[in-house]
Amino acid sequence: MYILGDIGNSDTKIFLVNKNDVILKRINLPSKNINNQYLDKKIKYLINDMKKINKILFCSVVPKSFKLIKNYFLKKTKTKCLEVKNLDLKSLIKIKVNYKQVGSDRLVNAISLQNNKHNFIILDFGTATTFDVVIKKDYRGGIIAPGVKISLDTLSDKASLIPKINLKSTKNIVGNNTISAVRSGFFWGYIGLIDNIINLIKKDFRKSFKLVITGGYSDLFRKSLKTRVIQNRDITVKGLIKIAKLIK
Repeated sequence: MYILGDIGNSDTKIFLVNKNDVILKRINLPSKNINNQYLDKKIKYLINDMKKINKILFCSVVPKSFKLIKNYFLKKTKTKCLEVKNLDLKSLIKIKVNYKQVGSDRLVNAISLQNNKHNFIILDFGTATTFDVVIKKDYRGGIIAPGVKISLDTLSDKASLIPKINLKSTKNIVGNNTISAVRSGFFWGYIGLIDNIINLIKKDFRKSFKLVITGGYSDLFRKSLKTRVIQNRDITVKGLIKIAKLIK
């Protein structure tokens, strides 16, 4: 069995996967809470016998958290914890941009989907809202826009009269109070941003694309975008499973 993980700025997801590539268990941790004691408590749910683990692979955009997790698993399993960016991925995907400047989670998502038939735009609603372009087996780069939640929280923090708001879909464009006005601005504003960026990507590459969405706010926006979407919650772990096969 092996352990796969995705360390993001907000959340860290860790998966237990068997030799048949079946996801057996998963845990989701706030990245800011990660320490040895917290991992001890949570990993017990994931697996009792660490001796069964023979592969450990993470993608990470938080070096400090990865270092802590790497040392934790090395101590517990005696198995080296690898990071995706330190592996040779050329056999899985051709990276047409500066390799060092692309988050490993975004490369993993691209590897998860790439094939010889289709082109993809991967829209990830994470701490940032990211768009990644995959043309068959080529990763062609992407776009990073402000994340929905961080933008909403920043507005509430900086504007004294705007309270903390849970974002919801809305049919009305014009709000009749502060909360409904903010909800409308964020909901329809992000739909406009997303639709516009997708159209610009299509115009730039002059190709058709399948739009795959993932991340925390994918449920909220998936029915309102102009482009037909495919929702894939496990895109990252499926990419990690593909990459794990490279590890001897």
